[in-house]
Amino acid sequence: MNKLAVMQPYFFPYLGYFQLVRAADTFVFYDDVNFIKNGWINRNRILIDGAPHYLTVQLKNASSFSPINRVEFTDNRGKLLKTIQQAYQKAPFFGQAWPVVEDCLRSDTTLIGELAMRSVTKVSHYLGIDTSFQASSSHAAATKGLEKTGRLVEICRLNGATDYINPIGGRSLYRKEDFAGNGIRLSFIRSKDVRYRQNCPQFVPDLSIIDVIMFNSREAIGRMLNEHELI
Repeated sequence: MNKLAVMQPYFFPYLGYFQLVRAADTFVFYDDVNFIKNGWINRNRILIDGAPHYLTVQLKNASSFSPINRVEFTDNRGKLLKTIQQAYQKAPFFGQAWPVVEDCLRSDTTLIGELAMRSVTKVSHYLGIDTSFQASSSHAAATKGLEKTGRLVEICRLNGATDYINPIGGRSLYRKEDFAGNGIRLSFIRSKDVRYRQNCPQFVPDLSIIDVIMFNSREAIGRMLNEHELI
């Protein structure tokens, strides 16, 4: 069994994204599809004074007609680092998690796709996730232009994948029989309710992984990554 997942690169995404990464043997960043405005490619949410706030990388040329891997950002990363540091410096695992966040945000790139991919790969390495990563723009460029199901099937074939795992929201987009007809088993990943102690009276779900790694040990997060089901 060789499991593959495909997803747009998100900026320090939420825990469910990393559950998808961990469930796959190969994870393909869909970085040559069109940029999604007001999505999660250049922003996410963290806790500031106990309330959720957006952490946003400012963009230069964001357009829904531009592929993700061509969208540049203006450099407000110093401000973002200061915001994160002030928000979490008293969190129990700040000492271990801060270097991961800082290393990503100080990386040498001006492209949001690269920055988002690095946020995922660096956190994955920190958490001990051994999934193999690819970018569709470099490993599956020849598949661009195929219709959505056909392209995913072809990416699976290129990687010798027998199983394709999609986020639960894709149940309205993809049919199991379309993949089965090409010898590939399609599953959808559904996260369970995962909670942990934050610095606020009421738990705020689905925040950036930054919040998760600041408040939890790697061992605890490893258990959280298993809190899902494939349907």
